Amino acid sequence: MATTFSTNHTLSFVRSRPLPVPKPLKTLTLTLTLTLPIPPNPSARHAIKLFSSAQFPRRYSAAVRVAETDPKVTIDGDEENRTLENKSDAKVDRNDIPPMKNLIQSYKRALLDGDEKILYETEALICAVESETNDLSAKFTNITSEITSGKDEFLRLKADFDNFRKQFEKYRLSFTSDIQVEVVESLLPIVDSFEKAKLQITPETEKEKKLDTSYQGIYKQLVEILRSLGVGVVETVGKPFDPFIHEAVAREESQQFKAGIVSHEIRRGFVLKDRLLRPAKVKVSTGLAQAKSDSVSEKSADQPEAASDSGGSSSAAPNSF
Repeated sequence: MATTFSTNHTLSFVRSRPLPVPKPLKTLTLTLTLTLPIPPNPSARHAIKLFSSAQFPRRYSAAVRVAETDPKVTIDGDEENRTLENKSDAKVDRNDIPPMKNLIQSYKRALLDGDEKILYETEALICAVESETNDLSAKFTNITSEITSGKDEFLRLKADFDNFRKQFEKYRLSFTSDIQVEVVESLLPIVDSFEKAKLQITPETEKEKKLDTSYQGIYKQLVEILRSLGVGVVETVGKPFDPFIHEAVAREESQQFKAGIVSHEIRRGFVLKDRLLRPAKVKVSTGLAQAKSDSVSEKSADQPEAASDSGGSSSAAPNSF
């Protein structure tokens, strides 16, 4: 504060800057008292005219009362702004914050009443609520992103596991089938030996009959085991020749079967479910000799019919033992 005196004994006060208005905050309170021993003059505002300097001695005294409520506060012109910022940045207990609707109503009432204390406190609470809301929103976004990423990862792992399970099951079935094929193929020569023995041996005595019965019992047990594994016999005699399941070793004339029909079986063929173990060795009929000569003489006339009779080969369904 600066004081100037003019020659006509006029006292005027010029303030270099407005004093900060004390706020009801936790800041340093400064009170300045100016005492003048002059008569009261209600009409005087900024200047006091003195008629005689001797008659009215001028005396100035200043009294400063300091009430410190917060030892961390320093005197500064921007203290109010920093105090409000500190309140907005301070961590406020979530349970102590009233609902936003109540804060807005309180802020409106304080704004109409001109209550700066309530305004500052409400602004600080609103800032704290806004900061807490932003933090929770960021956390929610991060958690949502993590959940989405984890869900995608789970679905990818589930799809990979399903593919692995299907591939493993397919490999297991293929491996089991290969093992069964190897075992059954190793038993086929034994089946052939039993078949040959059955055709070649004719028991005459009682002892030979008992021995033959024992061998036939063993053969039946072997057949039951093969049948339980899904082993079947390739159909041959009376069926059309099929190169996929039949192996032709000879062709012969036959009065019983037409041309292209299997007339005789030399060795049995076997299948394991839908897999061929061994083709059957067979003889294929060429038909009657007279029919053959007739077909040669009438070849030009009956070419479509001859092609139709000699062409078709079909796969026969496997038969059991």
